[in-house]
Parts: sequence; C-alpha cells; structure tokens
Amino acid sequence: MHEKTTRLLVAAAIAEACSWAGLLAGMAVKYGPPRNELGVQVFGPIHGALFVVYGLLVLVVARQRRWSLWHTAVALACAVPPFATVLFERWARRRGLLGAPAPVDRPLTPVG
Repeated sequence: MHEKTTRLLVAAAIAEACSWAGLLAGMAVKYGPPRNELGVQVFGPIHGALFVVYGLLVLVVARQRRWSLWHTAVALACAVPPFATVLFERWARRRGLLGAPAPVDRPLTPVG
C-alpha cells in the first residue's frame, strides 16, 4: 500500500509541475498580445485540482512513511512555487523519504 501511494505522490508531483507550465503559458497568452483567457480557463482548474491532490497525497505519504513535521511542511510548501514539487520529489528520493534511497554511483577504480 505504501508503494502505491508513493507512486501516486510522484505522479502528482510531476503532473502538478506540468500544470504549472500550462498555467504559466496560459497567463502569458492572457496578459500578452493575444489577450486570450482560454489557457487560464483550461489550466487554472486543472492546476487547482492537482494542487489539492498533491497536498492530500503528501499528508498520506508523510503519515505512512513517518516523515518529520519539517519534511512534511517542506513538501507542502513546494506546491506553491512553480516546478518545486519535482525538485522535492527528487530530493526526497535521494534521502530515502520515498522508500529505499537510490544507490550511489561510484566510479570503478582499477585494481592492481
């Protein structure tokens, strides 16, 4: 069960970052020369929903994996700046917060 919710959190982090890109593009079109609000009307609700999904999944995974309050707060705060959810996911994975830490690549040393 922990693995499934962790995979969902990673997917939500990536989707939330992609929705940020869409929303930022929509805002550029809205306030730029075309003056068209369609991008914001489409990506605004999508981003809002993914923002909420990411936040809820952070709370679930934090409880399952027994994150500290600090780690949980950082994960939630990363939903605010654009693309920070992906940065948090990579940082958390390296530190073992999302399961086993990733193996460290070490260069091979010649023997002899």
